[in-house]
Amino acid sequence: MRARMRPVTVLLALAVLTVVGRGAAAALPAAGVAAPNFALKSDSGRNVRLSELRGQVVLINFWASWCGPCRQELPLLNKIYGQYRAAGFMLLAVNVDDNRKDAEAMLKQLGLRFPILFDGSKNVAKLYGVDTMPATLVIDRDGRVRYVHRGYYSGYEQKYDQQVRELLKE
Repeated sequence: MRARMRPVTVLLALAVLTVVGRGAAAALPAAGVAAPNFALKSDSGRNVRLSELRGQVVLINFWASWCGPCRQELPLLNKIYGQYRAAGFMLLAVNVDDNRKDAEAMLKQLGLRFPILFDGSKNVAKLYGVDTMPATLVIDRDGRVRYVHRGYYSGYEQKYDQQVRELLKE
């Protein structure tokens, strides 16, 4: 009986490790870790590389056109960008739509002024372990993740504003 149980036990252990491993990989970066570097093409046609923004406070927002809270949040992020851009703040909105045209149609309606990056392959979203829409990370001047936000609820923009101001003072 014990001999039969051993293969079952091994299979169960492998299954648990696989699930746990996937869960760990899917988590957004924790506060305090270096933000993973990436490069994506922007709506202006130029490549934007996160590492080239060292020295600035950066807010990265992952969004999609099908996400209702994203549609609500993006115009509020536009205000924060306008307020702090000249003080060393950059906002990168990373779109994860399969079809870029869906994102562009939404963007025409919103009139946003910050860079929109396109991650149709979802490689950067996978790199960051994005599991919620929207997902927002605030990164300090040294390239470390300082704040992580899952989803959007009314009032989050006040948290973003406070966190950006705090990091700009450092």
